[in-house]
Amino acid sequence: MIKWILAWRYFMKRPISYLAVAAVMLCVFIVVVVMTVMNGLLGDFKQKNHAFAGDCVIASDSLVGFGYYEEFLETLNAQPEILAASPVAKGVGVVTIPQVSQYETGIEICGIDPLLHSQATQFAETLHYTADVAQAFSPPSEPTLDGCIPGVDVIRGRSQPDGGRYYSDRLFGLEFTITSFPLNDKGGLAKSGAGLVNTKTYRYCDDSHSGIVKVDSVAVYLPLEQAQILCGMDAPFKRISSIHIKFADGVAIGAGVKKVQALWDQHVAAFAGNPGSNLFDHVRVQSWQVNRRAIIAPNEKEQVMMTMSFLLLGVITVFIIFVVMYMIISHKSKDIGILKSIGLSVREILGVFLIFSVFIGLIGSLLGSLGGCVFLVKVNDLEDWLYVKYGWQLWDRTMYAIGDIPNKIEPMFIAVVIGSAMIACLIGGLIPSVQAARRKPAEILQVNQL
Repeated sequence: MIKWILAWRYFMKRPISYLAVAAVMLCVFIVVVVMTVMNGLLGDFKQKNHAFAGDCVIASDSLVGFGYYEEFLETLNAQPEILAASPVAKGVGVVTIPQVSQYETGIEICGIDPLLHSQATQFAETLHYTADVAQAFSPPSEPTLDGCIPGVDVIRGRSQPDGGRYYSDRLFGLEFTITSFPLNDKGGLAKSGAGLVNTKTYRYCDDSHSGIVKVDSVAVYLPLEQAQILCGMDAPFKRISSIHIKFADGVAIGAGVKKVQALWDQHVAAFAGNPGSNLFDHVRVQSWQVNRRAIIAPNEKEQVMMTMSFLLLGVITVFIIFVVMYMIISHKSKDIGILKSIGLSVREILGVFLIFSVFIGLIGSLLGSLGGCVFLVKVNDLEDWLYVKYGWQLWDRTMYAIGDIPNKIEPMFIAVVIGSAMIACLIGGLIPSVQAARRKPAEILQVNQL
């Protein structure tokens, strides 16, 4: 008990202790706030990519795509592990809007079956107006016309401060004229002369808001068969670019991907030697994480770099505690000598100053965590106030696909930060404490040392 009492008295009587507490508190506050926001952004981004891709993707890295997919879809749909499979045909093109002067931009054509694609991914949840996804490509006012669904950033701007879009109560009658250069199964132009390109006009049906900027700013969704025609994937045999797969509940993604890979290998072997079978060489079976790796990896790299920065911050905290403990112990030589002369052991003296370090770490980390949690709860209100008052935002919502700043507090993460701060304080106070405990009373209590 005396160790705890002495440690507490040293803590309360030395103003420099408060400096150490403030340093720990500030470090913990920064870590809690920044890592909570970064983890929230990365988690949300991964969830959006998972929703966009499904659980597994069979994709070609060639614009030509691959054929004989209908037979493989039958095989997939017969498997109890697979809930849904959606074929997708992709190509590049240019879109113009006759009602909007000088509007012309490059796009990625995405041909889908909206019902199948919504079963394999969360495509239906990205739509704004459509209630019946099976009728997604039927313009409400003119259901006999062919419709298209552009990504939300293709035609709609975003407002401040929340990044919301400008939506009307009903669809406006825009027409999209889409032009594409069709490719044959060899990768060359499928047409020549005056008919070099394929062009078709579609009526605007809805927007797709996946939350992924690189998708929403370029994608225009069309019915699968029409996308195949536009991109030249209808001849000499039908081709697609990818198949998106959703596994049944309880099926682990790793196990499901292995199952699909085995089925794909059998499919490739069965059609080896057929016209266009060489296109299978460009096809990969991947989990959604691997398929979307190029998009997710930069965000993960930023998180790793941020974690490394906070490790350096932890080293600074250790150094601060070391300096504080060294200064306190250097001014408490007499106390240490007296304590040892009345019988306190080396272990007990060591314990006093380590407990002192624990007080600094515990109080500093608790105050920092509490301050961080309060700040996170109020961070969106604070940002709104700053925007209204000074026109300042942490992220410009017209540029970044961010709504509210992520502020979900994870108790386990808070506990890890508090524990890490206390360990850092113990490490910082260990060397001065050991030096104090090993000093001999006869050396400390010499007349010329008092």
